[in-house]
Amino acid sequence: MKNEMTITKGDIIEWLKTTAVVLKENGQYLTDLDSPIGDADHGINMNRGFKKVMSKLPQVEDNDIGTILKAVGMTLITSVGGAGGPLYGTFYVDAGKAVAGKIKLSTNDLIALLNSGLKGVVRIGRTNLGDKTMVDAIHPAVEVLSKTLANNNNVIKALHCMTDAAYKGMKDTIPMLAKKGRASYVGERSIGHQDPGATSSYLILKTLLETIESRHKSK
Repeated sequence: MKNEMTITKGDIIEWLKTTAVVLKENGQYLTDLDSPIGDADHGINMNRGFKKVMSKLPQVEDNDIGTILKAVGMTLITSVGGAGGPLYGTFYVDAGKAVAGKIKLSTNDLIALLNSGLKGVVRIGRTNLGDKTMVDAIHPAVEVLSKTLANNNNVIKALHCMTDAAYKGMKDTIPMLAKKGRASYVGERSIGHQDPGATSSYLILKTLLETIESRHKSK
């Protein structure tokens, strides 16, 4: 791969820390998105979950990346309400399984990490593209990242492409009819609203790009 990049444990820890900040800053926005089609608590739940992650992180950050991510996932499962806990928690748990024992990651490892997390969400949520869920942001993002890197593109460029795909996937949920989760209960009234889960997933992936780009800019 062109411009192969090593992603360190420090990069992953910084990603998690920055994610907590970003979700806190966007908490009201996420809750406002959730209000017409959900329980109006997505931002509150995600902020609470990552606040708990930050309290647990110092206890596990001396471990390998896989162990850290699995600990993050288990914390989210036990602290985020509704379906969000199992879904986001499984994303990180399964992501951690893909990089078990590693203290640094290749770009192929990063693809495996994200792809494993996506498959976990699909398995737990029994959801597919077009169901108006977080999968609509994560699936195209992982697909584009893999294809862009396979074409020997610069890693940072590939991560930008990944983030753009997640953004488009998020926006594409607006005209969709929700087929899964709380939003599916409101039927056709879910049409015209951006999915909050796709939005928080986009923010998490965007934070990954920004963290890696910032930390590797001067290297």
